[in-house]
Amino acid sequence: MSKLEQFRAETRAWLEDNCPPTMREPIRSFEDLYTGGRNPEIKHPDQQLWCERMAARGWTVPHWPREYGGGGLDKEECKVLREEMERINARRPLESFGISMLGPALLQFGNEEQKLEHLPPICRGEIRWCQGYSEPNAGSDLASLQTRAEDHGDHYIINGQKVWTSYADKADWIFCLVRTDNSGSKHEGISFVLFDMASPGVSTRPIRLISGSSPFCETFFDNVKAWKRNRVGEEGKGWAIAKYLLTHEREMISGFGAAPKKSLGEAALETLGADASGRLGNGILRHTIAQYQLDALAFAATMSRVGDEAKAGQGLGAASSIFKYYGTELNKRRNELNLAIGGEAALGWDGEVYHGGATSRDWLRSKGNSIEGGTSEVQLNIIAKRVLGLPD
Repeated sequence: MSKLEQFRAETRAWLEDNCPPTMREPIRSFEDLYTGGRNPEIKHPDQQLWCERMAARGWTVPHWPREYGGGGLDKEECKVLREEMERINARRPLESFGISMLGPALLQFGNEEQKLEHLPPICRGEIRWCQGYSEPNAGSDLASLQTRAEDHGDHYIINGQKVWTSYADKADWIFCLVRTDNSGSKHEGISFVLFDMASPGVSTRPIRLISGSSPFCETFFDNVKAWKRNRVGEEGKGWAIAKYLLTHEREMISGFGAAPKKSLGEAALETLGADASGRLGNGILRHTIAQYQLDALAFAATMSRVGDEAKAGQGLGAASSIFKYYGTELNKRRNELNLAIGGEAALGWDGEVYHGGATSRDWLRSKGNSIEGGTSEVQLNIIAKRVLGLPD
């Protein structure tokens, strides 16, 4: 038996013994995801138990180095772990901006003290992070941000506002872009700073969306103290870190395009029934669903391949814009098809018969995918200039 085969056997046995049955059930809503933090939102006690068991092995972030709380697995071992988890339908033990965005940036740009302080708690799900990027007048043009940080010796005093800060009202810490110098171009003088959301002067206000709920908040900083030891990288050189992190954010958002466990074809047959030949009777809808499913499978295969290639922690660079754009478009297509499949029943907004209006609310929410993390128009410009090398 090869070393990899032995790893697979041991992994399979461990997962069978340690993954609770409840953590093998399909994910029905965001509440089924465990996000950790100081005050975790726990729908079922097994969520925290599953996270703790996986974190003890470093498998919440299996490709990170062991010294920072990860599993230290190589590319092939990570693939085996993923396959074995999929085999028993095991849920991911932890959903975290710390894992998907801040962690890669710290591994690339953080000093050793910052890595040792912040990465292990991320892996254990002890600290929940949010992202302080967009501002009321600095969205897609992020470099125009005006949140300022004044130098006070060993710390900064931060004043300003962020907007569209996902889960700011639930997060423990924030990774935040602030302006430390106004003397150069707008891309200069930006610094990347970490600080505690419980700091005096931090306040948040949730933003309600048309879908009826929202993860987004307005976030305000009023003379907030942030220690310089938690500035990542050099002062005024945060734009390079910001761009690097955005590639990981866009890769994360592109995951919305992943095909669901139950295919749309199966869902359509359950809802609309089959004709005499066993196929969906509506030929146009059948063709549209088939095309979507082929595109989703091709996208998933490409994401898996590129993800394996980028496991060394280098990120996807400008190519992340391709995946962000296409993944969000796929997600919108899927939600449009869910409406078509559900018919009148999919238009309900409340009540058990309409599953709380999940179909229509998800459809409305999906429209924001092509705005958050950089609008689709911005992504197309990046693809044209940075990937295809087209002239301005």
